Amino acid sequence: MKSKTTPIQKTVPDRLQGTDGIRREIKVAKDSECRGLTPLQTFLEKSWITEEFMELYVYYYVKNQLKKKPALSKNRTFVIGWDPRDSSGIFTDAVVRGVRKAGGEALVLGVVPTPLVPLFMLNEDAAGGIMVTASHNPKDQNGIKLFLPFHGMKPLPADDVDLTQTLLKQNFGAVKKISLAGKKTNCRQKALQLFSKFSLIPENSWIDSPDTLKALILVVDPAFGALREIAAQVFQEAGVGKVIEVNAGKNGAVNLRSGVADLEGCPRITAEMISKPTGIFHSHKAIVKLFEIGRANKKSAESGKKRIAGAIFDADGDRFFCLKYDPFQDTLWVLSGDETAILQARHLVSRSPDKYRGSLYINTVESDLNASTSAKSMGLTPLLTAVGDKWILLKVHLALLEQKLLSKKLSSPKKRELKNKIAQLKKIGVRKVGTLQSLEASIPKSQTTTKVNSEVLAVGSEETGHNITTALLTRSNKADMAIYSGNGLKSALNTFSATEYLATTLSPKRFMAGVRQPFLPGFKSTLYAYYICQERFYKDSQVWRKVKQLLFQTTKQFGYTAKTRNFPDDPDMLYISLSNGKAGVFVRNSGTENKISVNLRGRKSDSAKLNKIGLEILKLLLSQLKDRDNLFYKMELYVLSQIASRPIIDEELEIKNQYRSRLINEMRKQNLIQLSSEGNRMTSLGKWYINH
Repeated sequence: MKSKTTPIQKTVPDRLQGTDGIRREIKVAKDSECRGLTPLQTFLEKSWITEEFMELYVYYYVKNQLKKKPALSKNRTFVIGWDPRDSSGIFTDAVVRGVRKAGGEALVLGVVPTPLVPLFMLNEDAAGGIMVTASHNPKDQNGIKLFLPFHGMKPLPADDVDLTQTLLKQNFGAVKKISLAGKKTNCRQKALQLFSKFSLIPENSWIDSPDTLKALILVVDPAFGALREIAAQVFQEAGVGKVIEVNAGKNGAVNLRSGVADLEGCPRITAEMISKPTGIFHSHKAIVKLFEIGRANKKSAESGKKRIAGAIFDADGDRFFCLKYDPFQDTLWVLSGDETAILQARHLVSRSPDKYRGSLYINTVESDLNASTSAKSMGLTPLLTAVGDKWILLKVHLALLEQKLLSKKLSSPKKRELKNKIAQLKKIGVRKVGTLQSLEASIPKSQTTTKVNSEVLAVGSEETGHNITTALLTRSNKADMAIYSGNGLKSALNTFSATEYLATTLSPKRFMAGVRQPFLPGFKSTLYAYYICQERFYKDSQVWRKVKQLLFQTTKQFGYTAKTRNFPDDPDMLYISLSNGKAGVFVRNSGTENKISVNLRGRKSDSAKLNKIGLEILKLLLSQLKDRDNLFYKMELYVLSQIASRPIIDEELEIKNQYRSRLINEMRKQNLIQLSSEGNRMTSLGKWYINH
């Protein structure tokens, strides 16, 4: 590709964090490529994360948290968990060390799913929680997710800025010399027992009887990650008829030919897609196993005696996709966060209509527009947010504060003042968790006059598989508390409870039709550009303005009326609403990977127009944002040069083995190459790309 851009000096951002903490490709500090660089310089200039950076990051997070704790509080504990990608322990040891050097006591859980960290933190009244993971990203990346003791929320942007500004002033050399001060306690078994109990109580699992899931044959795919053995054990204890676990080795190869990431954007998997050697899923063991089991149990499935499904997670266990085997078509239906959320919402509303009348159905801009339309038809209140489960959690807690206000006996001026504060925060956004904390503290704890029986939240959902429903944490000698967090295992239990209940009310064919398509889908497509200079795309930047101008031009040519819609939670996202919200296009930097996306949403009838609009925007982004210094960008061009004259299979491409799987996968996601019966071919976009 002939780049039209010139290299730019990387500037120091206000915040180092993305959508959910920090995440980068890993390097050990002693690597020759890091020589002469501080941990911060390596992070900022090379976009690598070292164990020294993790130690520094956690050290100052703990220091900041301990400053906030009430002076009389003696609880200096911090909960630490991780997924299994760091088989060496270099990075996780550094995190534990950072906590202890800062004077925190480390409650170490080891390899556990992300939702267990805030759960155990709240159970123990700890001062904070730390999860070492890069979630659905490949093994060559790692990162840190942080949790705050205020209802287990994740830091908001101003909290991130505070930590970033503290970090930028520090010297790792000084931290390196500090002795360990805090204790370290292994809490793994206690935490796992809590997680199992929490997952299985009927209030959280929605399982009414030991027989609810007995007709289910379930393939569990933990993506070689944190739910290995844990999820399968819970499903067995929940009464699932038969549980088969795959992709559960201990080699740390998280998300490799496994998990939810490979399923994104694929609503249906046919038999041809698992055929060797060119079927795109022929190496995905969970998918192959589901076809094998489905075919072996075809008659039982057609008669309704058995149902075959897959529970597919990501490496840290906070995302879940459901796969349903269709015996009538020999097909797997992929249910993303949208489909599972609607199934869960319908189950709640049908079982407790009064309790959920008017409750919130919260989803993000990535969702199918028809999902919220379906929720509204059930009597729920749809609410759209920016991308990230922390924004769903924020909306939930604002709504809980409103409900709390209604139940209190307050003077009219006081109630009006607090209502106005909440309304203003909804309008301008909340940038700091402390703002919510102060607002909650200003509402008197006593003087309750009215018990509110309705639920604030039905379902919070991200299309990528983060689903949030109200959960109950029962604590010995302490008051029970409601918990809200993205929890892949809870979402799976709830989805299977909902679908198995549905199976008792419908014929097998009607059941399959209702489950595979729980709402009439609209058009949904996402186009990607990887290996970019993300810092060039922000509100009113040169590239941002060019994209906006082109969007208004192209949408007008296709007969749409266009209007910019602002999301205070994500001001740098460019969101264009078309024809009064009937369709939309938005462009945003990923907060978890080095990529940018063009997201197309609308009616089925909009698909041809939106695809053409999206392609023009993607071409502009490819020409403006590609990072010529990025190693993967250089390898991408080399791969394209190899297949320019003939198709080549994966194994014959000249790529180092350590990069092969990731590079090929991301080039396919960009639609630069596609798999054919002869091997990888260049697409028309790939040909355009290499010539521009």
